[in-house]
Amino acid sequence: MKKITLVLSMVLFTIAGALAQIEKPVTWAYSAKKVSKTEAVIYLKATIDDRWHIYSQNVKDGGPVKTTFTFTPSKDISLVGKTIEPKAIVKYESTFKMNVSYFEKAVIFQQKIKLNKATTVVKGVVEFMVCNDKQCLPPEEVEFSIPVK
Repeated sequence: MKKITLVLSMVLFTIAGALAQIEKPVTWAYSAKKVSKTEAVIYLKATIDDRWHIYSQNVKDGGPVKTTFTFTPSKDISLVGKTIEPKAIVKYESTFKMNVSYFEKAVIFQQKIKLNKATTVVKGVVEFMVCNDKQCLPPEEVEFSIPVK
């Protein structure tokens, strides 16, 4: 009897573990394009699952965690201006009791850089928060490494 109970317990825990998958509704892709010998544009694309959204870089304090890009300092490059984004959806969210700016399906952020070297690698971290109409996931940080050739 003890063996049957043990086997059944192991089967139940295995099934429960398989069903408790970690949600990852956002995937990131990166690329770089040289626009001249001394300048390039870095593209940071978020692909967002249906019914989810990530927030703009321009969310006011008191709201959700805004998307932020932190570029690792390097003598090979210097940032030109701020990271730009397309026009966001603006909507009142009762959870935060304020209007928030966000993106659905996909968004491409762009950062212009000045090159001090012909080829380099741009590194950094993107922090973002993702929500749907039922829940928000904790803020997540994703490292990136983008070759510029």
